[in-house]
This record gives sequence, C-alpha cells and structure tokens, in this order.
Amino acid sequence: MSVARAAVLSSVRRALGARPSASGVEARLTEPPPGVIPARGRNDSVAMFLEGAARVGTTVDRAASAAEVPARIAAYLAERNLSTAIKLAPDPDLRDLPWAEAQLQTREGRGEDHDTVSVVQAFAAVAETGTLVMISGAESPTTLNCLPDTHIVVVHSRDLVGAYDDAWARLRARGALPRLVTWITGPSRTADIEQEILVGIHGPRRLHVVMIDDGQA
Repeated sequence: MSVARAAVLSSVRRALGARPSASGVEARLTEPPPGVIPARGRNDSVAMFLEGAARVGTTVDRAASAAEVPARIAAYLAERNLSTAIKLAPDPDLRDLPWAEAQLQTREGRGEDHDTVSVVQAFAAVAETGTLVMISGAESPTTLNCLPDTHIVVVHSRDLVGAYDDAWARLRARGALPRLVTWITGPSRTADIEQEILVGIHGPRRLHVVMIDDGQA
C-alpha cells in the first residue's frame, strides 16, 4: 500500500470514529432514533390530509360511520358512470358493511386483470402529503392496489398521522412488519420522453378515499 493511500484511509477511519458493534446496530434497528420532522409534518389533522390529497389528484369523501361507506361509494360510482361490481378486500371490517343495500355487487379476493373497481382499507394515512399506507396480507391483497382502474380506499380519521416517521412507528408497534408496505400518493402517474404526464399507465387512473369520521379534527 502506498504512503498516500494509507494516509487517506487513516483519515477516513479517524473521521468515522469507532466502528459500531453488532449489538449497537441491533439496538438502533430495534429502537431507531427519531428523525427531524418539520412543523408541517407534526400536523395530523383531517384538513391537512384533505389539502395534500387534493394536491395530488386524490378525491375524498367523508362518512359519519362505517355503515355509510357503501352508500358513499355507490354515489361516487354513479356520478362517474362506473361499474357497480367491485372487488372487495377480504377484510372482516369491510365484509360486514351493507353493500347490498347500496345496490353494489361485491366479490372478495385478490385483484385480477378484469377487475375495474377495488375497495380496500388503509393501515394509515399521512396528513403531510395526502399519502395512504397499505400493508400486504391475507386481508389486504396488494394486487387490489395496482390492477383495477378505480382504486377506492377506506380509512379511519383516527389512523391519520402527521409524517412518514409516525407511520413507520405505528408499523413497528404493530409487531412483525408485513412483507410489503405500499405508500400511495395520488393516482398512478408517469411521464413520456417529452415529459407529458399520463395517468393510469402503471396503475389506477382514479384514487378515491372514503374517510370515516372518528372525531378527529
């Protein structure tokens, strides 16, 4: 090793300080230190979420209770002349809602090529950016977030958090992390070589949220 190379590496080692031990790394992964969150990210209000959602093209409706969700979804579909046949996530919280009363035809399961409308429930929502946090699992197939043209997400206002860091904290507190965590901010968008924005090329062209009011301001 040349003298110059040794000097450079020596300087790097001094700058890095002591190398962390395996136990130190494990402790950091188990209890990660909080990041710096700006004031905007500490606002977990419904108003902040509505602002962020509108900015990225997500439409939002409000429901006073879970029982109102099917009627709200039926109205949204009727206004846009969309199919009333929906693929429903096999989530017990969704299964027991009065879908037939809203004249909606539901099937449960994972998303398939021919599905046009999906309804799933979000794990959380990030007020700062209008983002939905979806987790994979038997009750929430990831394909329902990607394949249908119209993606409808039910979220409780109590599950609003201010920033991404807060959502990760909730995920860690839940226990074992899911296989996949999907962060969805608005409908699918992409740009061609001339930077013309196209919607729905790589995912849903419509993203609609029905927020159940749990008393969150």
